[in-house]
Amino acid sequence: MERFVIALLLAVPSVSGAYFSQFSMRAPDHDPCQDTTGRPIRCVPEFINAAFGKPVIASDTCGTSGPTKFCTVNEGADGIMRERCETCDASVAATSHPASLLTDLNSIGNMTCWVSTPSLSPHNVSLTLSLGKKFELTYVSMHFCSRLPDSMALYKSADFGKTWTPFQFYSTECKKVYGKEPDVKITKANEQEAVCTDSHQVAPSGNRVAFPFLESRPSAMTFETSPVLQDWVTATDIRVVFTRLSPDQAELYGLSNDVTAFNNDTEDGVKQRYFYSMGELAVGGRCKCNGHASRCIVDKMGKYTCDCKHNTAGTECETCKPFHYDRPWGRATAQSANPCVACNCNMHAKRCRFDQELFRMSGNRSGGVCLNCRHNTAGRNCHLCKPGFVRDSSVPMTHRKACKSCSCHPVGSLGKSCNQTSGQCVCKPGVTGTTCNRCAKGYQQSRSTVTPCIRIPTKADFVGEDSAEQGKCAKCRIVPKRLNQRKFCKREHALQIVVVSREMENGWAKYRIVVESIFKRGKEGHQRGETSLWLSAQAVACKCPKLRIGRRYLLLGKDDTDDEHEGIVVNSKTVLVDWDDDVMDKVVRFSKKDKLGQCPAGHHY
Repeated sequence: MERFVIALLLAVPSVSGAYFSQFSMRAPDHDPCQDTTGRPIRCVPEFINAAFGKPVIASDTCGTSGPTKFCTVNEGADGIMRERCETCDASVAATSHPASLLTDLNSIGNMTCWVSTPSLSPHNVSLTLSLGKKFELTYVSMHFCSRLPDSMALYKSADFGKTWTPFQFYSTECKKVYGKEPDVKITKANEQEAVCTDSHQVAPSGNRVAFPFLESRPSAMTFETSPVLQDWVTATDIRVVFTRLSPDQAELYGLSNDVTAFNNDTEDGVKQRYFYSMGELAVGGRCKCNGHASRCIVDKMGKYTCDCKHNTAGTECETCKPFHYDRPWGRATAQSANPCVACNCNMHAKRCRFDQELFRMSGNRSGGVCLNCRHNTAGRNCHLCKPGFVRDSSVPMTHRKACKSCSCHPVGSLGKSCNQTSGQCVCKPGVTGTTCNRCAKGYQQSRSTVTPCIRIPTKADFVGEDSAEQGKCAKCRIVPKRLNQRKFCKREHALQIVVVSREMENGWAKYRIVVESIFKRGKEGHQRGETSLWLSAQAVACKCPKLRIGRRYLLLGKDDTDDEHEGIVVNSKTVLVDWDDDVMDKVVRFSKKDKLGQCPAGHHY
C-alpha cells in the first residue's frame, strides 16, 4: 500500500500536498482499535503527508540581507535555452522565497520556490523540517525548481533535534564527498545505516527526488517484529544538507553556443546562476502510535499526540495509563493488540505498580501490585484484611467495609490480630471468648493485667498446706539473699529464664517458662526455648519460691529426674535469684571460673 502511495505521489506531484494533508484529524466512523465483538485489535493512523503545514527553517535564504538577483535557464518552445533573472527581496511578499512555503498546498502551476543566496560556491546549506511528534515514515520527497544538487545528505532526528542520524547520501562522487563507497548492498547487518548513491542524477523523475525508507531493507516484510527497522523509520525532524551544487561549477549550465541571452558574464553575473531552489518538501508516513491508536489529535496543550486506546498513554501510546500495570506494555501486532490491563485491587486502591518477578511466577498472567490499600485491606490485590481486622463474609470483598475490626480485648488478648477465617483472637492463659473478653471455666478474674484470669483453687490444690496455714513454713532457702561462687559451683545447671504463665495441674503449680541463656547445661543437656517448671502445692502455699509472671530469674539446680513431671522440678537443692545486672555480672564471672576448673575445692560436681 505504501509503495503504491509513493508511485502515486511521483506520478501526480501536483496534488500530493493536498491529498495527504487532512486525514489524520478526522474522527473515525467506528473504533478501528476494536473488532465487531469489542475485542482490542492493532490499529494505526492514516497515511498522511506529515510535513504538511509544518515549519521549515533554512540556514540560508535569498533576499534576507537585501534585494538579491538570481537567474535560471529554461528551454523555450523552440528548443533554445534562455536565461530568466528575478529579484529576491525577503521584505516584499511578492518577491520573497522563504522556506516556510515548502510544506503548504502546492501545484506545478502555483509553486513558490525557496531559493538560497546565489554564491560561486554554495556549500552546506540546510533545510530543517520539524514534524512536531514522532512519526513512522515511509518516504521523503523533494521537488526542485532548478537543477538537482550534485551532492546532498538527508538526516533524521528522533529526539526533536537533539541528535541527528544520516539516512541517505546522494552524490556523483560518494567516496570523495562523503567518504562512502557508492551503492553498497543493504543486508540485515547494515539495514539501519545510510548508503550513498548517484541515482538522483540518473533517475527519470525530472526534478523530483524521493527516498523510500524501507526500500531494499531485508526486514521490511517483517517490519512489525523488527525493532531495528521500527527505530529506522522513526523521526521527529528531517534535515536536508546541500553539500555541492555541481562537480564543476563552470559547467553548471553547460555554457555553450546553444545558450543565448547571457549578457552579464561578469563574476557577479555568473554567481547569480549558482543557488539551491526547492518548491516542495513532502514526508509520507503515519503518526507513531505503536499500534494503539487510529488517529492523532491536538491535545489541550496544543501538542500533536496520539488518541490512545487499549488503556495506553503517552504521545506515542508508549506506556500504560495509570493503574493499568498488571501486564508489561507492548507494541500492538497483527497477532495481539497487547492491551494494558488494569490491576486487580478489589476497589480498595487507586495506584499500583508492575513486578516482573511476580509476572514471571504467574506464568505471564499477572504482575500488578496494589499500593496503599485502603479500607483496612492488605495484600498485592488488597484481598486480605490487615492485622487487627477480619473478613466480613456478609459483604463482597469489593465492599468498603469488607474488613471489620477484630475487637480483641486489650487485657484478655495477646495482641490485636485474630484468625482471618474465624475471627478468634489469641487469648492469654485462662481467658476465652472470640474477643478474649471472659475467663474460662475454672478460672476467676484477677486484678493483674498480665494474668487477668487465674485458676480457682480447689481442695486438691492445697493438700499438705496445713502446716503453712499454721505458720509452720520453714525458712525458704530456694531464694537466697546472696549469690556466691560456692552456690554456683555446687549446682549442675545454670539457666536464665522468664516466666510466661501458670496453671494448676494435679495439685502442682505448672509454670510455663522460656530458657533464654544457658551458663551450665548439666547432664540433662538443657536447651534454649520453652519448657515447664513444677512447684509442689506445699511450695506454692509457703510462697517458696514466689514467682511472678513476666519476671526473669537465674535458676540453679541439680539434675534430679522426676518421671511424673516433664521439665524442671523445684526442690530443696534449687536456687532462684531475681535477674538483674549485678547477677548477670556475677554469673558471667562464675561461669568463666567454672569452665577453667577454678571452683572451690570439694564443691565442683
